[in-house]
Amino acid sequence: MSRFFLLLWLRWATRLTLCSTFLALFFSSLLTLFVYFSQGAPELISEVNIALFDILKFWFMIFWPLTILIALFRSLKYLFNSCINGFELKLLSCDAKSYIEQIGYGDLVRVWRKWLMLLIWLVSAFVIFALVYTYALSSYSGLFEWFDIYTLYIFILISGYISFVLMSTRCKKIEIRPC
Repeated sequence: MSRFFLLLWLRWATRLTLCSTFLALFFSSLLTLFVYFSQGAPELISEVNIALFDILKFWFMIFWPLTILIALFRSLKYLFNSCINGFELKLLSCDAKSYIEQIGYGDLVRVWRKWLMLLIWLVSAFVIFALVYTYALSSYSGLFEWFDIYTLYIFILISGYISFVLMSTRCKKIEIRPC
């Protein structure tokens, strides 16, 4: 069963990373192109290229946290009904008597809210433990010296694994079935 959760987590983490990164890169590229063309599309010399890359990086750091939320919702759909190491997650219908075979995003809203709250609590616990570790055993003196979106993303990934283990007990609409 632990291999099932590990493989499920690896699949989820890969999808989450690729989806959030590509969406953020897409939106920041669109905005960078908009800025480039609104300035009259100057000749692409090294200074302009550096400025465009800086604009791209700036907007990427703004769009990435937003696209992580979008990717968190979208990635939940692909966890269900796929056989991994002899097991699969099944989503129960509202009457809790049958499984939903074709899962739509509307079917995921209630499950996603419970899962997201569990994820938030787990990430918060990691932040608190990291803060205690920071004050007790490291040379950092404040939270914002080490805490950034990359650290938060690592906490989200670690919490994602734990949430998959806890998800079937916390949410009655989800079952782990052999396949």
